[in-house]
Amino acid sequence: MNDKLAFLARRRSVPPHLMTGPGPSAAELEQLLTVASRVPDHGKLAPWRFIVIEGEARDRIGESIAAAFQADEPNADEQRIATERKRLARAPLVVAVVSTARPHVKIPEWEQVLSAGAVCMNLVVAANLMGYATSWLTEWYGFDRRVLGALGLAPNEELAGFIHIGRAEETPPDRQRPNLSDIVTRL
Repeated sequence: MNDKLAFLARRRSVPPHLMTGPGPSAAELEQLLTVASRVPDHGKLAPWRFIVIEGEARDRIGESIAAAFQADEPNADEQRIATERKRLARAPLVVAVVSTARPHVKIPEWEQVLSAGAVCMNLVVAANLMGYATSWLTEWYGFDRRVLGALGLAPNEELAGFIHIGRAEETPPDRQRPNLSDIVTRL
């Protein structure tokens, strides 16, 4: 197995609470986003966009997350609300990948959504290759229209994922992976 395949074979996510700074520099982030956007994109629609969440913006959006949570869970204790408030502050950088799929005469929306997923994976792999730890998450607030509105998503946009990027304080053990015999069909 060559070095690149070996890297992919051992790649794994690191939970954001196990990340620390510093995150990518401005130049590194530009390189990461450039690489992330090099995905299959039938029709050259670019059916995705990025929202960079760093610095105090992590706390500002965290307030929207906590408010939405508290509105749905009015009896939640302050510790749980504080946990929700810090969701995006666990890693030094979070990139929200927004799916902007729309009806098109030739390109199905599903294909456009898959392209946004490919952007997420390219971003994860590129950041890992740069030496950063990553975690691709959505969690409940990634589907909550109040939070998505606070992030500036239009009603027709969806979140493909929050990509948390930082330095691993520790890497947890790898999880069980599926056996190929359970997921591969040969015709």
